[in-house]
Amino acid sequence: MDPVTGDLTALAPAEPPRPATSGAGDWVRRNLFRSVGDGIVTVVAAVVIGYVLFRLGRYVFVTGRWEIVRRNLGLFMYGRYPRDELWRIVVALCAISAYGGVFAGHLDRRRADAGITGPRLTPAARARDLLSRFWPLLLGVLVLLLLAGTATPWFVALAVVGAGVAGRLGGGLLGKRWLLPLLGVGVASLVAVMALLLDAAGWDRWGGLMITILLAVAGIVLCFPLGVLLALGRRAGREVNSIGGGIVVAAVVAAIPIVLLVLTGTDPSRPLTWILLGLAVAGGTGGFFVGKRSSLPLVRVLSVVYIEFFRGVPLYVLLFLSYLGLGFFLPRGFDTPGIVVRAVVVFTLFTAAYLAEIVRGGLQSLPRGQTEAAQALGLGPIRTNALIVLPQALRNVIPSIVGQFISLFKDTTLAGAVMGILELLRTSDVANAQADFAGAGLFAETIPFVMFVFWVGCITMSRESQRLERKLGVGTR
Repeated sequence: MDPVTGDLTALAPAEPPRPATSGAGDWVRRNLFRSVGDGIVTVVAAVVIGYVLFRLGRYVFVTGRWEIVRRNLGLFMYGRYPRDELWRIVVALCAISAYGGVFAGHLDRRRADAGITGPRLTPAARARDLLSRFWPLLLGVLVLLLLAGTATPWFVALAVVGAGVAGRLGGGLLGKRWLLPLLGVGVASLVAVMALLLDAAGWDRWGGLMITILLAVAGIVLCFPLGVLLALGRRAGREVNSIGGGIVVAAVVAAIPIVLLVLTGTDPSRPLTWILLGLAVAGGTGGFFVGKRSSLPLVRVLSVVYIEFFRGVPLYVLLFLSYLGLGFFLPRGFDTPGIVVRAVVVFTLFTAAYLAEIVRGGLQSLPRGQTEAAQALGLGPIRTNALIVLPQALRNVIPSIVGQFISLFKDTTLAGAVMGILELLRTSDVANAQADFAGAGLFAETIPFVMFVFWVGCITMSRESQRLERKLGVGTR
């Protein structure tokens, strides 16, 4: 305190002088040329990177022989799908884009109704935000459009974007009660889209990027619930009891004949089909009531055996077995399904085992107090797992889950190597075997193109995963 004025701030220590605002030159000196050694490393790295970029740019824009990609772009994208039926693919893409826009707009409307609003963005700011989020995907689409060489793909891209924008605007007008109807419409639309695409060509006519995405998406959609059930089953015991345990038993028992039906493609008119379905219903119902009175050691043992078996067998071997050896394990008279269905089933069963261990790690990361608090509130096992446990567990393992999905997307190339499916990588071999390009050594063009397409898909999933982690605060307390 100042003895004269009584001012308490008079004796406060003076603030240290703030450094002057540094420019680009100061940043370069501090980060790249701090010492003689740093300067040498910077110069050498700059020369190497510049040389690599020069050779890459020269290869892409000057010396690269991209005619094989241009002439076979349709083969790379949709394989042997009938060219006169490509309008079906356009309609399917527009429908998926419109539904995604409607769902996104509806979620924004619900967040606004709940008072969860972020900073309002101008159209230009929103466009910059979308560009920063999806620039790898936009770059990939732009490359494909430039390689096409005609105006039709540009109109298709504008139609898909327009459908998404219109859907988003329409979804913002839907109230809170529309969530469940929207989910039902989504399932019905998916079935309708698949029926629309398959009406013109069977699975065997699909190929390229289309069949690659189909294998990956089908595997992800099917393995996710199966992996969660396996994780809960492996944790079966006192933590999974009552009705929740019964549902786990019902799902595991019912899944066996369902998977068998998918694998065999049995005609519904055969009595064996109804017997298997009856076993599924009886086993599921029995498991429901048994689970109410037991600690479910059988479910735990079955889940552990399943997980350890599929995690211990290479995916290549499983694909090879389903391709050549499945018929030896089926009764006489059973028709084996197509190779695409077998590939989807193998990817699902294999990935679900890995996903189950990822989810189990998320379950173990939660303190027991979460479950105990839910029980104290009177929540049953189903609501405890669905509303309290699983949301937090899945949030904690988002990086691992997305990493597994990225791995599945890249593993689809094994379906072409083992089973002969015309996926994106195998399309490169088909294009180079054509009479116009045989012996020309153009793998140096087709393989980098395939690598670029895979990079676009993987980096887009990775960036969206990182954005979701930041939004949910993964890794923060």
